[in-house]
Amino acid sequence: MTAIDPDSLSAAEAREARKARLFTRINKADSWFKVLGLSFMTPLLKAAAGDNPKAQLKEVWLLLGVPVLAICCFLALWANLAPKVQTSLGAVPGPAQVWEQAENLHADAQRENQKEADFYQRQEERNAKLEASGKSDKVKWRDYTGKPTYYDQIWTSIQTVFFGFLLATVVAVPLGILAGLSRVGDAALNPIIQIFKPVSPLAWLPIVTMIVSATYTTNDGLFTKSFLISAITVTLCSLWPTLINTALGVASIDKDLINVSKVLKMNTWTKITKLVLPSALPLIFTGLRLSLGVGWMVLIAAEMLAQNPGLGKFVWDEFQNGSSQSLAKIMVAVFTIGIIGFLLDRLMFALQSLFTFSNNR
Repeated sequence: MTAIDPDSLSAAEAREARKARLFTRINKADSWFKVLGLSFMTPLLKAAAGDNPKAQLKEVWLLLGVPVLAICCFLALWANLAPKVQTSLGAVPGPAQVWEQAENLHADAQRENQKEADFYQRQEERNAKLEASGKSDKVKWRDYTGKPTYYDQIWTSIQTVFFGFLLATVVAVPLGILAGLSRVGDAALNPIIQIFKPVSPLAWLPIVTMIVSATYTTNDGLFTKSFLISAITVTLCSLWPTLINTALGVASIDKDLINVSKVLKMNTWTKITKLVLPSALPLIFTGLRLSLGVGWMVLIAAEMLAQNPGLGKFVWDEFQNGSSQSLAKIMVAVFTIGIIGFLLDRLMFALQSLFTFSNNR
């Protein structure tokens, strides 16, 4: 094919070529806009580039205008109806009161971080004086034991859900592959799945608590008991979507591919890594996204019931506190839980976009 000399193009043709390159870049960026939840950026950029602005602006209205309008209507209804509902803690807080408590929690976290920094600074100065005076035997290093901040509890919950989710993935994916490839494996696993899949985390929690307390007796291990209890509860409740979707994805692989693997005399490991997993990845990632969402919901319930550190415990403590600000702080936690759940789903969708060609959102 003969290359086109840009100098030989007319001005109109040059503009069309630049426009085509611009739209190509916009279309490439569109996949990342979808990952980030910014799908409205694509029609905005296309409208700015001159691609049927009227149609593109209509798309912007659907993707951005309607959601923003719905959120504004929700906030307006909330602000007007909340003061009319009286509870044992006072009136239901409106958006302004909830935002105020969000700022207070941020300020409390900053003050606590400053206290921690001052504690370690005083400790270093005291130990430096002891060493300078030849009293090295009296030097002591202690960890700061102040109360966890709101951000500390968020981070604890995120760490716990990811650990439980990883355990669930390690268990569910191999079992799903076994069930998808083998009718015997499917027959063996199906009753177990049907029995344990509907079990509530509130039923698993006391069992997990007793087993972990009986078997994990060390006090200086890598993980705390509360962390393991919450994480294992998340694992037991969140592995089923991944297991089911993995089995479904593997079982739906084109039989011709399986026959090819037999003709080529592939060993089991090669067949799984070269044929099975690439073909089943879209459904596996769908299961992973569902499992992570389930795990996040289960974790909050487990933390509340077991009083383990995290956002669930924060909600329960504020409920027990019963101050006039408690209800607003609980609502801050509710929005935090929802936003983190959305971000976790976007993270899994980003990984799915990197490793598969699926268009599921």
